Amino acid sequence: MVTDQKQPRILQQALNGERIVANDPQLALISEIVSLNDKLLAEFNSANDRTTAKSLLNQITGKIVPVSSTIKAPFQTDFGRHIFVGENVFINRDCMFVDLGGIYIEDDVLIGPRVTLVSVNHVEDPKQRRDLLPKAVLIKSNAWIGAGATILPGVTVGKNAIVGAGSVVTKNVPDNAVVAGVPAKYIRDIHID
Repeated sequence: MVTDQKQPRILQQALNGERIVANDPQLALISEIVSLNDKLLAEFNSANDRTTAKSLLNQITGKIVPVSSTIKAPFQTDFGRHIFVGENVFINRDCMFVDLGGIYIEDDVLIGPRVTLVSVNHVEDPKQRRDLLPKAVLIKSNAWIGAGATILPGVTVGKNAIVGAGSVVTKNVPDNAVVAGVPAKYIRDIHID
């Protein structure tokens, strides 16, 4: 979805949804970033003031997180650099983002506690299972993800959509829809006054 010619090839591959083979020598770069972010996350999750927390989030994501957006601690991410957060986003406590394939959160999104967003899968063939299949997750503007929901790789949650608490979302959610369940299924359109 997003390429930056300054980024190493493997990071561009991940954001482009291209398979990453397990023996790729550039995986060492990902490991370095993960190790650094483990330390930064520990600091973020114990930060006592908003200014320090925002500074740490900017380091974790490698970009400026908008001042209008909030990510509550504790927060976990396995990579960090491929999280893209819009304006006026609220991410509640205890969320886990697996973001190597890209997690894009547009403006005015609400994410409940203990939500998991996953942008990476593995190959089914056991001989190649360590290979990575990155697929971006996109949460469109004004969407609301209920507590404990899981959004799987390649899923887009539509504008104004609601994902019910505890749902596992395996397919795209249309704009203005309510989905719930395991796997999540369409329930109805949202009520708009």
